[in-house]
Amino acid sequence: MSFPFSLPFDRGQIDTPTGPLITLETGTTGPLVIFIPGYTGSKEDFLLIMPQVAAAGYQAVSYDQRGQFESPGVDDPDAYTIPALTTDLLAVAAGYGHSRAGDRPLHLVGHSFGGLVARAAALADPGSVSSLVLLCSGPAAIGGQRLERMLALEPVLAAGGLPAVVDAVAAMDADGDGLVPAVLREFLRQRFLASHPVGIRAMGEALRSEPDRVEDLRATGIPILVAHGVGDDAWPPAVQAEMADRLGARYRPIEGAGHSPAAENPGETARVLTSFWSELG
Repeated sequence: MSFPFSLPFDRGQIDTPTGPLITLETGTTGPLVIFIPGYTGSKEDFLLIMPQVAAAGYQAVSYDQRGQFESPGVDDPDAYTIPALTTDLLAVAAGYGHSRAGDRPLHLVGHSFGGLVARAAALADPGSVSSLVLLCSGPAAIGGQRLERMLALEPVLAAGGLPAVVDAVAAMDADGDGLVPAVLREFLRQRFLASHPVGIRAMGEALRSEPDRVEDLRATGIPILVAHGVGDDAWPPAVQAEMADRLGARYRPIEGAGHSPAAENPGETARVLTSFWSELG
């Protein structure tokens, strides 16, 4: 199933040793911006902000991480560790013409779990990254209600697979169904069902076990922006603010948004991103 709304993007494919990664892109010149989706997310999570980023003079690229939506997965859990997914991210950057020589700036925007992957890429090759945006991401493993929900769904996944998880989540979120258009709700359902079940399990484990790497990241000297919706319910806003302080990073809460500001307030989110990059000179 494709995204239910028509938007001006080109599809692409980056081939890796473990299979293709499917991309969306808009804009053809200027610095390269790569958007990395979160756990159970996909490249479509950034569709509403990518045209605005491209209009500001950047090439905007998003992709499905391995095992997400249209990027096929494999049955090996080790293929979904953060180091493995970092290798994929660097392959996407290379596939879009980025080289370590630094002749073209590379800006990484990682949402939620994608922020942990983007952070790992910056740590792995700091000389090749011009800036890093941690969007609704955190300093270490996720906790709180999101963790409780993941733990509650683990036995559901083991017993009934992805369809059982979809049904369980629908029951949990029934009160909010009227807030999401039916066509978008069906897309989200089909997207989740297209995920690789081993990837869902293994990425979930990585999300729950990531260590605190804030001091290592600060030592790279990479310009960093920490941004989140004011109503973020994953890593608490106070935790993200403290992380920004420890990083010496810029910090921007985004009004009118929760854990998905790129979709919930795309205009302000795009403005926050492009303002950050323009300040870098």
